[in-house]
Amino acid sequence: MHDLIAAPFQDHHLILRPGSQRAVKIGAARYADLEHAVATGRHLPGWLADVALRAWGVDTADRTADTAVLIRARGPFEFSRATWEINLGCDFDCEHCYLGQKRFDSLSWDGKDHLLHVMRDAGVIWLQITGGEPLIDPAFPAAYRLAHELGMQVELLSNGSQLSKPRILDLLTTYPPTKMSLSVYGATAETYDAVTRRRGAFQRFAKGLQAAVEAGVNIDLSLIITNRSAHEADAMQAWADRLGLPRRQYATISPTIHGGAEPLPSQSPEYLTHRKPFTGCPAGRTFFHVDPHGRASICKVGREPSIDIPTEGLTGLARLGSIADSLMLRTGGCSGCKLSGTCRVCRPMAKLLQTAKAPPHTYCQNA
Repeated sequence: MHDLIAAPFQDHHLILRPGSQRAVKIGAARYADLEHAVATGRHLPGWLADVALRAWGVDTADRTADTAVLIRARGPFEFSRATWEINLGCDFDCEHCYLGQKRFDSLSWDGKDHLLHVMRDAGVIWLQITGGEPLIDPAFPAAYRLAHELGMQVELLSNGSQLSKPRILDLLTTYPPTKMSLSVYGATAETYDAVTRRRGAFQRFAKGLQAAVEAGVNIDLSLIITNRSAHEADAMQAWADRLGLPRRQYATISPTIHGGAEPLPSQSPEYLTHRKPFTGCPAGRTFFHVDPHGRASICKVGREPSIDIPTEGLTGLARLGSIADSLMLRTGGCSGCKLSGTCRVCRPMAKLLQTAKAPPHTYCQNA
């Protein structure tokens, strides 16, 4: 595998190390020098060998540029980030899950291969692979390796249930993710298994978490606070702190992706916090989301209209910007709102909440 990635990013150029969140910005002249070195098979430029040693402790002094560096071509759009639901299937059945019915179906391997190449060609540098539970997908290992080989920095969202399996740990240590975010649903087996509605889920998670920490996988924890786990919020935080892992707390439960209200009763009212005012986001501009069937949308929430990548390919992504504009217009119960300047919810999420008939006081200032 290549030691370094060189990629255009907006008006700049970056040097990245697979599996590392650190990036080094370089000028156009040095980028052109590196491109020439790779094309001609010269030794790595001295300045880059110094950068690699200082930034990542990687000794590349005796390497030729073409064997040490993967050059990423500039994409035709401004996209640099994407998320991909490799599958919606999951080995847990969490009552608060926003996916609703979790059907285990997705693209064939040829379709996944094509999709990853399209995302690479679109300019995606940072790719988040999620699900469902991505690690249980039979094609996950091959897709994960391919994303690395194409020069994407891969982040994983997982429930951690598979992390004690040697083949999974071997994959993650050979091709390190930039970050692996694990969801935590409780601090005891009784609570964890109740939230996930799977007996033995806590034991699998705890075993996998410990194995991944010992293997040196870059992990942070997402502490999911529901009405079943709220009494263990402090214990969940203490668990993360004992392991020395970064942690974030999530208590706002969303409707399903189809506007179903089923997850909302699991919300813990005492842990609800006010969101910051919504001031816009890069959805559909520098970021996009792809579902298991290759349909690209502006984000996980605003899923329609979408672009069918298997049939429209790379050129179809050009329409995401105009789709983003249309989805952000305030319509229905939000049109003409005098508090829109301080609204804390984006329009696609507000539409889901309205469809689900969520209690207005949980998200709307006008309530």
